[in-house]
Amino acid sequence: MTRLATRLAAPAPGWTTHADAVVVGSGIAGLTAALELRTRVRRVLLVTKGVLVSGSTVWAQGGVAAALDPSDSPAAHLHDTLVAGGGLCDPRAVETLVTEGPARVRELVGRGAVFDTGPDGGIALTREGGHLADRIAHAGGDATGAEISRALVAQIEAVRDDPGIEVVEHALVLDVLTGAPDADGRPGPVRGVTLHVIGEGQRDGVGAVLAPVVVLATGGIGQVYRSSTNPAQATGDGIAAALRAGARLGDMEFVQFHPTVLWLGSGVKGQLTLVSEAVRGEGALLLDTDGVRFMPDVHPLAELAPRDVVAHAIVRQMTSTGADHVWLDARHLGADFLRRRFPTIHERLREHGIDLTTDLVPVAPAQHYHSGGVVTDLDGRTSVPGLYAVGEVACTGVHGANRLASNSLLEGLVFAHRAARDVVARLDGGFLVPGDPVERPGPATLVAAAARARIQRVATDGPGVLRSAEGLTAAAARLAAVPTDAHRRHDDGRTLAAPQVAEWETTNVHQVASVLTDAALAREESRGGHARTDFPATDDAWRVRLEAVLDPDGALAVTRSPVTGLR
Repeated sequence: MTRLATRLAAPAPGWTTHADAVVVGSGIAGLTAALELRTRVRRVLLVTKGVLVSGSTVWAQGGVAAALDPSDSPAAHLHDTLVAGGGLCDPRAVETLVTEGPARVRELVGRGAVFDTGPDGGIALTREGGHLADRIAHAGGDATGAEISRALVAQIEAVRDDPGIEVVEHALVLDVLTGAPDADGRPGPVRGVTLHVIGEGQRDGVGAVLAPVVVLATGGIGQVYRSSTNPAQATGDGIAAALRAGARLGDMEFVQFHPTVLWLGSGVKGQLTLVSEAVRGEGALLLDTDGVRFMPDVHPLAELAPRDVVAHAIVRQMTSTGADHVWLDARHLGADFLRRRFPTIHERLREHGIDLTTDLVPVAPAQHYHSGGVVTDLDGRTSVPGLYAVGEVACTGVHGANRLASNSLLEGLVFAHRAARDVVARLDGGFLVPGDPVERPGPATLVAAAARARIQRVATDGPGVLRSAEGLTAAAARLAAVPTDAHRRHDDGRTLAAPQVAEWETTNVHQVASVLTDAALAREESRGGHARTDFPATDDAWRVRLEAVLDPDGALAVTRSPVTGLR
């Protein structure tokens, strides 16, 4: 049985401040939540691990999916999302997304986001994999995330001197603080967070922010794997902190591997260059290393099949040809069009000596998006009172087993807005009140930063693109063997590691990898972003959500639950 600690090893807080709500993360979900809360509660603290213009949103090359065209409809968007989700989407969550989405996108325009327009002056809409209509709004061709981030950050900067909001940059949130446990020994309601301000922040060292509300918007888990399109700060901090605080996690096994990530050799690590699905949406083709186009034999939508289908097909084609990549061929689309439509991708590829207009581009799947996370209801509430989760860190039920292209930015917008509204109502109603935190029992945990490469290798080989009981069982054993008491374990009189940023991040990576592996081992079928070579078929008996939670002693329990989760 997997056992994980319920708190990080860290120095006692050296300073304390108070807020009505703490928002953790500065992507589209975190910035939206903070802006919505700013004028509705007395004091909001926005915490970001880097600077405001950081996180995954700024890297989003794709767009925002919404039924903005009169010929499209929320019902059609709902249909495409449910199909991509492999039977595990919560229909009510998807209906919320697609019906409220268009208004949220228009509000984003009102906040200053500038989308590409067509001849009539309206927002130009394109198509991406899994969509049966043109409903993807882009900005700057392939720089949608950067434009959205720019607009929202500008809104925050305009009110940075407002006494009702404080921005703390370069700050890593360590743990969610909780109140007195319930009768079963599970952690009580939210009481705030501990955080470590890194170097250039406004406060030094570890501190505590006492608040009855914490909104997690910390993004994904990319650095759990050796290869990812996620930024370096995507170390699963929010998911791990929520788990330690007693929250339920769901759909952890569903990891989306983007099919077309620039392949530069097996030794490359960290954030890799993504070649957007929109390139295939415009007509680019996938060829194996013999020059054979293989996707038409795999799926009726060929290169525009859902991402999991394309990623699995690429891996199998690589295996059959003995290659470590395939080719993306966009040359027939024309140089002028490619430079105009994909300026960012074109430039990034040129930095590596590849010309999108004249060269075949070597690509292979890499971790891109996590469909699972902290289980929430339709208002972003988790199973811990006062703890909310929005954006990629959350499991709303929208994505099911596989995210439909460009639904992620929309999810951040829609559910951050709903969470902020619910926070205000529950604070005003007296349902969420300040209180004193209580230290959770059991030993604290710390994994040495030196173990991160080992953990990433285990995650890549175990719960990677293609999985099996043998590989997952071995991965679970290897993860269990990683020392989690580096701050207490001694070697020649020295501790293996002291509590600091790299160690805290690595501890989060280890905990997320452990839960992900256990969930992947438990699901004995293939569905969406979870592909088992020993259980290749989809089984209706597994049309359930797997949820993971720690008991008061730190034992991890993985159980089946209806896909409607908390609702």
